[in-house]
Amino acid sequence: MRNIPFFPYPQLFTHDEGALLEVMRDVCSRGAYILQQECTELERVLAEFLGVRHVFGVANGTDAILIGLKAAGIGAGDEVILPSHTYIATAAAVQWVGAVPVLAECGPDNMLDAADIEHRITAKTRAIMPVQINGRTCNMDAIEAIAKKHNLIVCEDAAQALGSRFDDRHAGTFGAFGTFSFYPAKLLGCFGDGGAIATNDDAIATQIKLLRDHGRNDEGKVVAWGLNSRLDNLQAAVLLHKFKNYPADIARRRAIAQHYEDRLSHLPQLTLPPAPGTDARHFDVYQNYELQAERRDELRAHLLVAGVRTIVQWAGTPVHEFKELGFTESLPKTEQLFKCCFMLPMNTALTDDDVHYICDSIKNFYASA
Repeated sequence: MRNIPFFPYPQLFTHDEGALLEVMRDVCSRGAYILQQECTELERVLAEFLGVRHVFGVANGTDAILIGLKAAGIGAGDEVILPSHTYIATAAAVQWVGAVPVLAECGPDNMLDAADIEHRITAKTRAIMPVQINGRTCNMDAIEAIAKKHNLIVCEDAAQALGSRFDDRHAGTFGAFGTFSFYPAKLLGCFGDGGAIATNDDAIATQIKLLRDHGRNDEGKVVAWGLNSRLDNLQAAVLLHKFKNYPADIARRRAIAQHYEDRLSHLPQLTLPPAPGTDARHFDVYQNYELQAERRDELRAHLLVAGVRTIVQWAGTPVHEFKELGFTESLPKTEQLFKCCFMLPMNTALTDDDVHYICDSIKNFYASA
């Protein structure tokens, strides 16, 4: 029996230990800890990769959303429409700027359902926040059309989608700003928390730069209220090093997704995510491999006995079901999804043999039914 973790956290370091130690030694020996050259270079490299004018490293993905919203002028009394199929941090950032998160349904691809947005718009609605989950970008044509019709801001939570594209435009570059997370298990992960904000809006960029560093301008003078949310330079150096291999990492994730597709797509008990290359408008990078399964809990138990760890994203709770936070929405499509969705291991440490073992275990489960 194999032991296949859902995510192999130690391998983030051990697979490239020598080079990573050199990166860390270089930064630490220079005492280059806060807003130093590695952070500046990472911001430049990411801006070039995304095709945007500005990228700013911040302390984490949640701060990225909060700072982006404040920089875009979202505040008290405003409403922001976002999917319930997201991590609580998305809604929490809206709450912490004084705005109200309005939760919407997900569509067949588990993304924000554009058809469910318009009837939720009120006189207080200021923004739509698509969440680019699982390494896929929403159908942004439909979302942008609704935003334009109602004069709303689009702002993206692209924490799980660095490198994902729709119509050859990168996730995080469609709206007023887009945000990313560098949490260790993300597509590009550091050894702690980290995040970034991307924008093409110069005025928003100015505000972000002030907000992340105590309201200080380039001369070091405090000119506004700000936060302490700067991307740690040691983490920036690690990310800059890891980014050199990023295209190969994405290619490997897409190859793993194709293996899952080839081995499992014939099983009628499963609904798989879109396979690589099946939709010319989407380039998915497979942060996660989220599927739906009949007898999900029994299947997960079977896989656990076989040594394969799986998870239900966000502990199986969409945001609108956190009743303690005051949500009262009923979202039947999202609720149905969470009755049968779960995620298989998806990371670059997986071997082809690991993937085939996982697939064989799933096939054996349904064959014995």
